[in-house]
Amino acid sequence: MENNRNFFITIALSILILTVWQVFYVNPKIESQREQTRLETEQAEADGAAKADGATGAPAVNPDIPGAAPADVPGGPAGQGGRDDALAGGGRVVIDTPRLAGSINLTGGRIDDLLLKDYRVTVEKNSPNIELLNPSAVPNAYYVEIGYVGSEASGQVPSYDTVWSVDGNAKLTPQNPVVLTFTNDKGLTFKRTVAVDSDYMFTLSDTIENASGNAVSISNYGRVTRFEKPQTTGIYVLHEGLIGVTGEEGLQEIDYSDVEEDGKIVPSKSSDGWLGMTDKYWAVAMVPSGKQAFQPRFVYLDDNRSRYQADFLSDPMVVDAGGSATVETMVFAGAKEVSRVDAYEENRQIRQFDLLIDWGWFYFITKPMFYLIDWLYKLLGNFGLAILATTVVVKLIFFPLANKSYKSMANMKKVQPKMLEIREKYADDKMKQQQAMMELYKTEKINPLAGCWPVLIQIPVFFALYKVLYVTIEMRHAPFFGWIQDLAAPDPTSIFNLFGLLPYDVPAFLLIGVWPLIMGITMFLQMRMNPTPPDPTQAMIFNWMPVVFTFMLATFPAGLVIYWAWNNFLSILQQGVIMKRQGAKIELWDNLGGLFKKKPKQPAE
Repeated sequence: MENNRNFFITIALSILILTVWQVFYVNPKIESQREQTRLETEQAEADGAAKADGATGAPAVNPDIPGAAPADVPGGPAGQGGRDDALAGGGRVVIDTPRLAGSINLTGGRIDDLLLKDYRVTVEKNSPNIELLNPSAVPNAYYVEIGYVGSEASGQVPSYDTVWSVDGNAKLTPQNPVVLTFTNDKGLTFKRTVAVDSDYMFTLSDTIENASGNAVSISNYGRVTRFEKPQTTGIYVLHEGLIGVTGEEGLQEIDYSDVEEDGKIVPSKSSDGWLGMTDKYWAVAMVPSGKQAFQPRFVYLDDNRSRYQADFLSDPMVVDAGGSATVETMVFAGAKEVSRVDAYEENRQIRQFDLLIDWGWFYFITKPMFYLIDWLYKLLGNFGLAILATTVVVKLIFFPLANKSYKSMANMKKVQPKMLEIREKYADDKMKQQQAMMELYKTEKINPLAGCWPVLIQIPVFFALYKVLYVTIEMRHAPFFGWIQDLAAPDPTSIFNLFGLLPYDVPAFLLIGVWPLIMGITMFLQMRMNPTPPDPTQAMIFNWMPVVFTFMLATFPAGLVIYWAWNNFLSILQQGVIMKRQGAKIELWDNLGGLFKKKPKQPAE
């Protein structure tokens, strides 16, 4: 039992470190991000009367790619306009799909206006929709641009300042692709067909027709450009920043701070893959054509306006005189829904596109955990119930191993009087005490470490569930019952204002809600199933551990706390049944009664 207790203490200290990080670093960042989102929403509404030239707004391009220009806005400071006015200036193609709303800027052919219809900023029904992409004339500009690099022979080719013409239908829907055209002074005609599916994937298919009379060489480029560094959670279990899978390096996860420091990060050339930028729940990524090899890059530019950029430049292709060539680029812009991302990887043959979601190093546990919860959600209709059912499934899978462990713990309790006798007999000789203990274990056929297995099983499940709740958008704003309206957020109630009965708010670190209290109580009862440790220090740690865990887990997602409380309850039932079958005494009632007994006074020396 002493080994068991030491193991519990080690686990407690490990989780304490994680929780301190969550409470004092992650939570303040989350609160800051929420406040920033609120301010940006209010600013967007207040800027309705502001004027800006959105059509010729700041071209966020990479100066190393030919055809680039400095980041400025003619006629005014960069990025000071209002979003509505920026969108009102110049020609645009409307985007209207079941899940997306927005427009494409005909200047540059940029996808720079995108709202997610299915997702809102907060759980409130009247909360604004998520604005994923924004035009260059606003401070938080964020867009995708596909263009070309030419030569003197090719003349002007589509770039950041090219004004495209709409050929026919000017509204992009899943059923109606839009055709854009541009013809230069050398006789090259670029015909771009923009298609979008019912979810988040755009397909830009460019046909280049050469009527110049000479063969020309051009290269295709693409860039995802983002002005104004976004607020990130800054937690090690989640990557937010520049990302891609290309070349021999494979997955590249680059923080904003890293690219700021290096200025430019250039992986090796690639013939397949993807690159872009990712947030916690959203992402924008380009999938270059596989016809030509391309050079991917991640850069930070700080001239008139600082900006972050993921871009690629393909090897030159030759378009013969009188001939034509076709280049297809796919652009993902939307929510990182697991089913959609996996489907795109399989159906569009996109290399390791599932890594757009940060499953972490233990993806072999995390991903199956998500699939199990998601399947149970579809069966039960509630993610909270799915988490409870997942706990039962995990318990059933490891039932034989847990049974063996609890049997060993029950046998340990039977021989505890002999163990105490050995400790007293060899109190001054730790070596003989350990040898006598090992002989006792051997005689009684007891494995003192067997009781650790239930905890060892629970740890990877705990962290896998934490990862699933934290990184998957399916859990975002997922309600349970009653006051839990977001399983990915902490329990919003607090005992310090009587769960909302008293008319004042409490600081975040005092949000000890109903579910954290239930978890603490079940943990306390589970620990009281065992005899009180004879060592005073261990006894004190075990007395206070449920209290410490209650405060720690109160800041964790409510879904995780619900899982932990339910798991404790099931463990109490399982351990109680096995002890009864083994004839071992259940110490719960004696331990609870002992809390209220007065301790005898120590005789004065």
